[in-house]
Amino acid sequence: MSIAQSPASVHVRAPGKINVYLGVGGRHEDGYHALATVFQAVSLYEDVIATAADDFSLSIAGSSGAGDGGPSDVPADDRNLAMRAAKLLAAATGFAGGVHLELRKSVPVAGGMGGGSADAAAALVACDALWGTGLSTQRLHELAARLGADVPFALHGGTAVGTGRGDQLNPALARGRFDWVLVTSEHGLSTPEVYARLDSHRAESGALADDPPLSLDVPIPVLQALRSGDPHSLAASMFNDLEVSALLERPALDDIISEGLRAGALSGIVSGSGPTIAFLCENPESAQYVQAQLQDAGRSALHVHGPVPGARIMS
Repeated sequence: MSIAQSPASVHVRAPGKINVYLGVGGRHEDGYHALATVFQAVSLYEDVIATAADDFSLSIAGSSGAGDGGPSDVPADDRNLAMRAAKLLAAATGFAGGVHLELRKSVPVAGGMGGGSADAAAALVACDALWGTGLSTQRLHELAARLGADVPFALHGGTAVGTGRGDQLNPALARGRFDWVLVTSEHGLSTPEVYARLDSHRAESGALADDPPLSLDVPIPVLQALRSGDPHSLAASMFNDLEVSALLERPALDDIISEGLRAGALSGIVSGSGPTIAFLCENPESAQYVQAQLQDAGRSALHVHGPVPGARIMS
């Protein structure tokens, strides 16, 4: 389809995520760690507007609550996952034109919530619609997996079990609604550095007597808790292997977890590689109370819920 035949622009929205459970195994030869995780998409979104153009360009707007300056920390060149997604789609389909991508960011930058991955998923869906390339969901998933472990989940949303690098997805039945309070940080954390810190911590502490396994499964109690829709059961089974290294990198995060628990949250963990802290609450009213208490303590706190759908066309 030529640019002249394309729609003027396509707006796609994709959600951020939290890791309800994250087990980290050994490092594969490709540098990625073996993972077993449960993703839940939550009501904090990235918006990508793709506009027909002769070449590739990108602009960034919005406030995201993490990183030194929020979106000012986000690259607007080929380091940006959304830009890479657009160019990957063009190469895969033989599309000869370009696109201008406008990113409107709300997910914390470098906050462990997959904001960049949501941008990439949204860019794939937006460009596919803009260019009329008509790829199947499976083909989009394959391209997404080439961009990063979290990108396929941002395409699909909901609640899912991720294994392998986290990109081998299977839907997980999650009954009802779960209410979360997210506490964001002014400064982000580097995901590679958090993983490296976990490796060194394990080596120094002898935390694992044997080499970390190269294949992991999500524990049954986590899946049962999701199926039951009971936040108390889920709170008891939430876990993140990266939390220890995120706390070593940023000890003050432990104080935030304590504050949220005192305010009435059922449980609190570091989301992904951090530094965002995710507090699970009993219901919307409890979450609003916990949010207010944390805000009164000077924290940047957001009330979100999940699961929500993945990347979808808004207009």
